[in-house]
Amino acid sequence: MTVNPADSPVLGALYGTDAMRAVMSETRFLQSMLDVEAALARAQARLGIVPAEAAAAITAAARAESLDLPALATATRNTGYPVVGLVKQLSALAGPEAGRWTHWGATTQDIMDSAVVLQLREALKLLRAELAATIQGFGRMARAHAGTVMAGRTHLQHALPVTFGYKVAIWLSPLITMQERLDQLEPRALRLQFGGAAGTLASLGEQGLAVHEELARELSLHPADITWHVARDGLAEVVTFCGLLCGALSKIATDIMLMMQTEVAEVNEPHVTGRGGSSTMPQKRNPISCEYILAQSRGVHALVGQMLSAMAQDLERGTGPWQTEPLVLGQTLVLTHGALAQARFLSEGLVVDPARMRHNLASTGGLIAGEQVMMGLAPVLGRGEAHHVVNRACDQAIAHGIPLAEALMQEEAVASQLDAAAVAALCEPESYLGSARQFVERVLARL
Repeated sequence: MTVNPADSPVLGALYGTDAMRAVMSETRFLQSMLDVEAALARAQARLGIVPAEAAAAITAAARAESLDLPALATATRNTGYPVVGLVKQLSALAGPEAGRWTHWGATTQDIMDSAVVLQLREALKLLRAELAATIQGFGRMARAHAGTVMAGRTHLQHALPVTFGYKVAIWLSPLITMQERLDQLEPRALRLQFGGAAGTLASLGEQGLAVHEELARELSLHPADITWHVARDGLAEVVTFCGLLCGALSKIATDIMLMMQTEVAEVNEPHVTGRGGSSTMPQKRNPISCEYILAQSRGVHALVGQMLSAMAQDLERGTGPWQTEPLVLGQTLVLTHGALAQARFLSEGLVVDPARMRHNLASTGGLIAGEQVMMGLAPVLGRGEAHHVVNRACDQAIAHGIPLAEALMQEEAVASQLDAAAVAALCEPESYLGSARQFVERVLARL
């Protein structure tokens, strides 16, 4: 039984993904702790600290399916952590001779933190793959629509003409940067935790750092420059990265949702029979993917603050903040992967309607060309006067429901300088796209 919709067998189809739930599950966490214990034994065997036979027996016994979960739950409830009960069971499974070498020189937090890092490594692989596919999808879209002219909007109002490819490139650029951030954060986040009781590895004497290095190699993790029991920036960076990524996805979802409004109808989510439907209104195609990108992103953004506040760890071992992290990490990664999966769906199948974009662009009778006309008239009339003339013409066009070009020709200052054909040419949105195409090309060059 679950109270979290992201883990529900029904609602979980809307939140998160099965792949990320498997990676961040308790079963995977238990196996990861066993993997760390077994790797520690093997690393210490190579250094002559633990008998090789004991390391082999511990490795063979380190299987989550062999654990007595009710007994482990009882032990966890009693001690506050699962490691004591887990080590007790692992030692018994390995046998009396090998079992006495388990957990040699380690502390509870070493095993739990390193296990979480192993999970994070797989989780970041999932994020990377989904992000790469989403980037490629939007990259194809930006390239295909680099010249598809549409109304650019500021404050939800027509502003200047842009292209749909330019809009998609604005979505795309932060996602490419997220890929770069992911490359940069992995060495900081995927670090071994191994410091012993107070972080100094005192129990291993002069061999402490040698064991640290060997264990890092065994687990294919980055060795840490110092124990990070109470320095949690690496894990916090993963969560804040997810917050940034979800923020970028939220921008995309918001734009698409606004463009899907019936009165705008410039794009639609990929159509699948019954998707986005209503129980009473058969005509509906609701922006389901956008809605769940936003819902999951808001969940992640709420968790970011929780993770950052958990960085206030006291002295050499935190009393409370560390225990907050498990409430954050799994949920954050599940929701982020879910939001990414919805974004990938959009990137690979968004239905674009260039004809509707053209219709909307023309719907104001050329008013969107206001700045364009002003800048065209400025060399003749001066910028200030050109602004006043075009502003009056816009007011007349709105008041009388006539095209801007017609209203402009009613202005003596314009009619005395330009003929109707020249004024009409000034109102053509295709000739006022600035560097839109070049910006698209610059973003695409980063792929």
